[in-house]
Amino acid sequence: MVLIGVVPNLEEKRKLSVNQDYIDAVIRAGGTPVIFPMTEDEAAMAALLDRVDGLLLTGGVDVEPERYGEEKRACCGECTPERDRMELPLCRMAVARDMPLLAICRGLQVLSCALGGTLYQDLAEEFSPVLRHPCYETPAEAVHEVHVTENSLLASITGSGSLGVNSRHHQGIRAPGQGLVISAKAPDGLAEAVEMPDRRFVLAVQWHPESMSARVPVQQRLFDAFVRACEA
Repeated sequence: MVLIGVVPNLEEKRKLSVNQDYIDAVIRAGGTPVIFPMTEDEAAMAALLDRVDGLLLTGGVDVEPERYGEEKRACCGECTPERDRMELPLCRMAVARDMPLLAICRGLQVLSCALGGTLYQDLAEEFSPVLRHPCYETPAEAVHEVHVTENSLLASITGSGSLGVNSRHHQGIRAPGQGLVISAKAPDGLAEAVEMPDRRFVLAVQWHPESMSARVPVQQRLFDAFVRACEA
């Protein structure tokens, strides 16, 4: 049994939640999802990682700008400090252990920040308004393409060239964290996927493959490859 630790969202009134699409995609891949508690105790985090085979970082609200050395601007959205205080050290622990890690949307941003990277607080204001990245009304539809770099981990899963993706984010990577290599870009040049070639399996994507995975096989293959890496 391959156990996949899943980081939940923290909602109002301190309720934890996980979108069922993540759970379904992991189960289709042959993994067993285990929803983590929300904790800032690093000893507890280490104990949680001891009991799973891989870590899935899910989407959610913005990372606090102070986590990447900036003051919060008006263009930044809602933040959940409790998630930041758990997920950044959890990421660093998983990378140090060479644990397979799949990070999605906010997860990509968390991973990059955990390794010293920086973010655009709002793409339209700080990067480029040419391509509309946040298309929240079409969660399961491809709204633009990304170009996948040849000979990357991502290309070994999806193939190189163009890949249609959904887009539900208004932030993105300004400078990747240490050890991260960009493996896909949007037409406007924004990093849409990063990975760590010196690790067994560390892959982060800016889109939401879980929302497309039930009917788009190439998106499900991200979860399939992740679970296979966790079995090794």
